[in-house]
Amino acid sequence: MPAVRARGLFKVFGRRPAAAVDRLREGASLADVRRTGASPAVIDVDLQVEPGEIFVVMGLSGSGKSTLIRMLNGLLEPTAGTVHVGGDELTGLDDRGLRKLRQERMSMVFQHFALLPHRSVLDNAAYALEVRGVDRRERHRTAREALERVGLGQRADSSPAQLSGGMQQRVGLARALAAGTDLMLMDEAFSALDPLIRREMQDELLGLQRELGKTIVFITHDLNEAMRLGDRVMVMRDGRVVQVGAPQEILDSPADDYVAQFLADVDRGRVFTAADVMTPFVGDVHAEAQRVGATTPVADLLQLAAQSTHPLLVVDGAGPPVGRITASDLLAALSGAAGTGRGLAAGDHDRSTEKEGSRG
Repeated sequence: MPAVRARGLFKVFGRRPAAAVDRLREGASLADVRRTGASPAVIDVDLQVEPGEIFVVMGLSGSGKSTLIRMLNGLLEPTAGTVHVGGDELTGLDDRGLRKLRQERMSMVFQHFALLPHRSVLDNAAYALEVRGVDRRERHRTAREALERVGLGQRADSSPAQLSGGMQQRVGLARALAAGTDLMLMDEAFSALDPLIRREMQDELLGLQRELGKTIVFITHDLNEAMRLGDRVMVMRDGRVVQVGAPQEILDSPADDYVAQFLADVDRGRVFTAADVMTPFVGDVHAEAQRVGATTPVADLLQLAAQSTHPLLVVDGAGPPVGRITASDLLAALSGAAGTGRGLAAGDHDRSTEKEGSRG
């Protein structure tokens, strides 16, 4: 069963929204509908997110991506269409049922952290559990574990004002982890961070995903970020879906000129990692072969591969090698001719055969 499913989803603001939906379904242009005083934000969107998947929704400002995620968590009511979370139709729930679903089955990570300044880091991380009615000792224990996972175990008693922006975003991530939900919705979660911290948070998210296997819907306007994080990426423009596919699929076969223009700026060497270009490891480990992490960017591997007489061995943590990389693999990735080995680095070989592009 899909973790999240939307069918025929519309959101129209302004005058006579239902009539605007009818006109759009009949083929009216966006400009014509706007002249009636209606403002369509999301137009006839279908999507399906599988359990354990990082599903990235990408588009420029005004594309409808943030409106979409607010319908997925019930903050906005669709003008038309349905949203299912697991087996439950979110769009059919009353206020009490919606609150229960949000508390128990989905969590949010916001762009601007949304931390409570008068509470400690620990109490911020435990907030979702407090709302749920979990007793103080248990919620603090769970929150401390979540803070340890994101590297903030020693800052539990600090206030948010004492933390850097990157640390504050880690608290937001810890709060989502502490909530224990299978579904995480992340709305431009890293866009307020400087580039170095942003990349560290991307690494953090990918590492946590390999460990915990959450289902994540991630909103971004940054194509490099979308290509790096997503098992699949959905590109939006003017409220509509332009293309959905694995990152490599979108890079190899952009749906139209709009997507192709974005791809011209993709830094393949920084977007793709060892896990994306490796082939499965088979055979004996040569003593002189160099080991590299699964999340190491391709650009950082080029010099290592050029200096080595043996393929690089890809490892995921302290376990045995899960893949191998040659210099030709790296050059093919940079030229756009390579396939992808996503999912193998996480040890999830079954998923990698089901969905090309999966990180597992």
